[in-house]
Amino acid sequence: MNRQFVLFLFAGGVAACVNFFSRMLLSLWLVYGAAIVVAYVLGMITAFALNRALVFRRVSHSMRHQVFWFTVVNLAAVLQTLAISLLLAEWLFPRMGLTWHPETVAHAFGVAVPVVTSFIGHKYLSFKSH
Repeated sequence: MNRQFVLFLFAGGVAACVNFFSRMLLSLWLVYGAAIVVAYVLGMITAFALNRALVFRRVSHSMRHQVFWFTVVNLAAVLQTLAISLLLAEWLFPRMGLTWHPETVAHAFGVAVPVVTSFIGHKYLSFKSH
């Protein structure tokens, strides 16, 4: 693993924690699916700031370009996160008899799934350098 990917994992880990723990708090007021989406946006804002500051510092495109592609890549990732989380929590885990915090466990898997696809998207689209 190169340094850039390690920093990406660190930034993503911090953003994932923001996402993961804010979803638990948001679930006090919102339904599960809506809480996942709002938490993902909070994590996305954190991820953009950390990636821009730590991971992809040599960027050749405008901030507008970066924000646009960062949003596109993350829209694809939030669909992955939502699909995996809902599939596990509402379909697979009940069939397996898993009752220990099924929404939390499902969301943890859902957040982890798009790590590699997001790195590739951000490296070559969001924060592309010449």
